Amino acid sequence: MNALHGATAVAVERRFVSTRSGRIHVAIAGQGFPVLLLHQTPRSWDEYRDVLPLLGQGFQAIAMDTVGFGDSQALPIAPQANTIERWAEAAFDLLDALGIERAAFVGHHTGAVIAMEMAASRPSRAAALVLSSCPFVDAARRASHHGKRVIDEVEPTPSGAHLAELWQRRQPFYPAGDIDLLQRFVADALKCGAMAAEGHHVVGRYEMEHRIGRVACPTLVIGAPDDPHAFPATPRVAQAIADSTRIDIPGAMVPLPDQLPEAFAGAVSGFLSGIRLDR
Repeated sequence: MNALHGATAVAVERRFVSTRSGRIHVAIAGQGFPVLLLHQTPRSWDEYRDVLPLLGQGFQAIAMDTVGFGDSQALPIAPQANTIERWAEAAFDLLDALGIERAAFVGHHTGAVIAMEMAASRPSRAAALVLSSCPFVDAARRASHHGKRVIDEVEPTPSGAHLAELWQRRQPFYPAGDIDLLQRFVADALKCGAMAAEGHHVVGRYEMEHRIGRVACPTLVIGAPDDPHAFPATPRVAQAIADSTRIDIPGAMVPLPDQLPEAFAGAVSGFLSGIRLDR
């Protein structure tokens, strides 16, 4: 695993991009081959805040807010009409607006599912794929999760007690005593409103078993051993993709990219630096 040390700090630029899917907010660092970073539900580009300057030392690192999250516009549809396929299309719309034909796709949790769909649906545009804490959503998982309350599903109350409930429901999956990471999570969850819960349902409806076999690009599967939600699926995700490599990052939890940004950026950079991206 390549950790990045000692290089000059790379500035992060934030801006809005007009696309066919509406106005999308991005944060961009560095120059070179483009690497698109996709966040988990209900986060935003902020999940990669400390990763961007590190990846930007060797690549053009682009962290987008998924449509309906962060500062990106929601799609003009009911929340329940959102799909992983439509979110992947919106990400391609962003790349089109930026004039980028091919890129490496990097995603964490929900972002990993979106990145996988991008590589499956348009293989000619996927130079490489990195799936961090990616669930495996097949018929059995869809059935077991159907109708169940998701982790970020809290009922707003006039007293604000739901904010404490949201915090407490997430706290066991974050490093003990790390208030900053939880505050960043809560800020993003509040900003996206109902999508904080709906984003999990979007993942739960995805038919991954019919899509993952279409991934044809070099793929890195990253496991977070202390993430009880996604880590059990890591071997299956890696086995389902023919040209894949797997690594596990010790101590990694649910918020891996912002919990351990140097380890995460080092794993991504080391993998991408070892393959041919411009063919």
